[in-house]
Amino acid sequence: MRLAAGVAVLVLAVSGAGHTVVHGIERRLARTDPFAGLRDRPRPGLGTNLLVVGTDGRDVITEEERVRYRLGGAPCHCTDTVMLVHLSEARDRVTVVGLPRDSYAMLPEHKDASGVRRPAHPQKLNAAYAEGGPRLTVRTVEQLTGVHVDHYLEIDFTAFMRTVDLLGGVRVCTERPLRDAWSGLDLPAGPSTLDGGRALQYVRSRHLGSGSDLERMERQQRFLAALLERAGSGALLDPALLHEVLVTALGSVRADRGLDGERLVELGGAVRHLTPATAEFVSVPVSVADYPVPGVGSTVRWDGPGAERIFRALRTDRPLAPRSARSSHDGKAGAPQPPRFVEVPPGRIRVQVLDGSGRRRLGGTADAALRATGFATTGVPVAAPSPAPRTEIAFDPRWDRSARSLAAAVPGAVLRPAPGQGPLMRVTLGADFAGVRAVRAVRPSPPAGDRPAVLTGDRAVCPPASGPLGGQSS
Repeated sequence: MRLAAGVAVLVLAVSGAGHTVVHGIERRLARTDPFAGLRDRPRPGLGTNLLVVGTDGRDVITEEERVRYRLGGAPCHCTDTVMLVHLSEARDRVTVVGLPRDSYAMLPEHKDASGVRRPAHPQKLNAAYAEGGPRLTVRTVEQLTGVHVDHYLEIDFTAFMRTVDLLGGVRVCTERPLRDAWSGLDLPAGPSTLDGGRALQYVRSRHLGSGSDLERMERQQRFLAALLERAGSGALLDPALLHEVLVTALGSVRADRGLDGERLVELGGAVRHLTPATAEFVSVPVSVADYPVPGVGSTVRWDGPGAERIFRALRTDRPLAPRSARSSHDGKAGAPQPPRFVEVPPGRIRVQVLDGSGRRRLGGTADAALRATGFATTGVPVAAPSPAPRTEIAFDPRWDRSARSLAAAVPGAVLRPAPGQGPLMRVTLGADFAGVRAVRAVRPSPPAGDRPAVLTGDRAVCPPASGPLGGQSS
């Protein structure tokens, strides 16, 4: 999701400040026309879809910042981020879908920057910008996703860093220390308040964990949720600060001509009423993370059925996770419980739900809730052979670690060994079933299978701090 995600949503959030302010700053926006001449486009659907790209703007930062935050090298003139932001027709939900920049893509026939016509050819997604600019990027994304792009936003490094600094930093939480000698990132376990430069290191670090683009996208999702919370926490109530944030954010943005002041005010007014709990974050599920292509190199191949489920939800303006599954209450009234940390990432655990509770449609609700917290459910709950007084999890003892991780998400469930069952976990809902609780891997990793985990903002942000921001300043 990278730097563009945070600034894009923040731009919309603060642009509800008022017509006079926004119209004045809107004139400073650089413009592009990515939709001119496009044909055979997907049909528009309900809601509004923005294609947001982050460009490598290290050529405009200061030398001191380049050294301090280890941003050496020449800019690549490509997109460092590609993502779709969907604002629902009812303006009650925002869905952010991260598209790995190394995604395998078939670039449509086009004229390159020198005017030479190139036939359709395989390439990485982020190369579309280098070969054909915003127009080819829009064409490629629409061809890959089947989603109609309504607006285009392009943002560089400088907007990200300056905006975070103006907000007084953004607070993130980590489950373990994060140290990357390549980027200079050094965070302790627990909460830290990041300034703009440290935030850039956090979202761009390439040498943490497996170093995969998918792991970076997960960190970026969490940062975006924290930025959205910070922007809505009262930090922008000062009119002078709000104006300065707007000038800074919009000063490094290029947008399509249709995203004028009126549209910014309308979209901004809607986004300002959203909370982290009404924001969904997801990465496109991947089937092959290292797919070699001659002349291109290693690319990322999407999982077709899993990706299509996400894009169909955007086209039909439907949430990725049922509302009832967005905050887990363990079946009790009151505030949502914080996620439990588990040993095995839920995306690696396949689950079949059997309903023996005697309660109508509970099987589908439980399946959706488990899927929302990351488990690879079958999506087809079935009736149990007989009524069950107790909820139980049948598991093959060879997969006992996965069984314990699943049990953390189903409070009160009894573990029952079933030798020879294989890796599939079977959850039988009993009369005592009290709901699903969110879980999170101790060492986050991308989910396996064809059902990506949907992260909602309320599960991504830090617990409330005692001070205005709390945590260690890095």
